[in-house]
Amino acid sequence: MHRSYQPLKPVTNRYLQQRWDHNEYENHRRKVISALPVVDNKGMRTPAHVQLKLKKMQWQDERLSIIDRDNRLLASKLADIVCSKGLVDHRNQNHLRSLNADKRREELLLVGRQNRAIYQRITARQSEYRRQLWLDDWERTERRRDEISQHPRGLAEKQRSSRKVKFAAAESSESSASCSNTDRTTEKPETQTDANNIG
Repeated sequence: MHRSYQPLKPVTNRYLQQRWDHNEYENHRRKVISALPVVDNKGMRTPAHVQLKLKKMQWQDERLSIIDRDNRLLASKLADIVCSKGLVDHRNQNHLRSLNADKRREELLLVGRQNRAIYQRITARQSEYRRQLWLDDWERTERRRDEISQHPRGLAEKQRSSRKVKFAAAESSESSASCSNTDRTTEKPETQTDANNIG
């Protein structure tokens, strides 16, 4: 077989050259098989606290302990029911009692005392408003206004109150007796006002 082997370079002994080349190729194959990668592509190692999850284990232990305690309480209640003679215990002996009741009671008493003190101060205080002074001041203001004004205010109001005007539609709807009475009352002031205007 070494006689059919053709090396790349001219050699004196083909058999030895074939064996050397074969050995070099085997060494090369071994090196390729045992070669390690130059680039580390394995990724990051998972931290121990993520793998183990101690908090989750603690939560599971606490949950199991709560379940065991509830089971023991339930078993004790069932045992009491079995040992009793069929009596129904439906009354709750534990009364609800707030731990903060004393403090709230003291605060309510303090607020009540403060409110009473405020009420006594308010009722004992004399009023600073003087209604008579206000009325006297208003009368003085009205007198000055009447003295200053050219036409007194009271005359126009008296004329307006004594004078009554009736419309034709309103007169037709009313009865004749009521109309005659209102006409008599309205005629007198009109004649008086006409006389005043003429004079």
